[in-house]
Amino acid sequence: MTTIITVLTEGFADWETALLNAGARSYLGIDTKFATPGGKPVTSAGGLRITPDLAVEDIDPATLDALVVCGGTAWASDAPPDIAAVLVAARDAGKTVAGICDGTLALARAGILDNVAHTSNSADNLTPTGYAGAAHYKDQPQAVVDGRIVTAPGTAPVSFMGGVLETLGLRNGDLDFYLGLYGAEHRAA
Repeated sequence: MTTIITVLTEGFADWETALLNAGARSYLGIDTKFATPGGKPVTSAGGLRITPDLAVEDIDPATLDALVVCGGTAWASDAPPDIAAVLVAARDAGKTVAGICDGTLALARAGILDNVAHTSNSADNLTPTGYAGAAHYKDQPQAVVDGRIVTAPGTAPVSFMGGVLETLGLRNGDLDFYLGLYGAEHRAA
């Protein structure tokens, strides 16, 4: 069974990976799991309390198909969680590694974005991480997919969902319909 593990932190941006996880689980039968640093319960920006399935430290890349980092204030804090080892292990195992909004900061700190096309909330958002991928930054409002790496600004949960599912080989008419359904409000009138 295809498995997506989403990393959440205290104050995570609940809207950013909601469509991905709901669509994957409900419509596609994908196993969705949630991990937090230390395996501790967290509360989202919107007040949603989550008890995770596992600790980030216990993630085994062999048990997943995609590792997704949800945005949130923790990633831009003075002491962000260090999840570089699991991100690099997942990438090196050929798994999809994805980050949205400030979740892209975790990918940048891990060196994941140094040699691939990517985006974030802005180019300046990634600079404080010390990453070496500025030449590959794409200033666009939609998600960027480069191989099995997916990035998006926080305003792009629909194209982020599509990008992650596409890397899992699930791009088809049903996914295109779903993307159109949730992106309809952005069409010109």
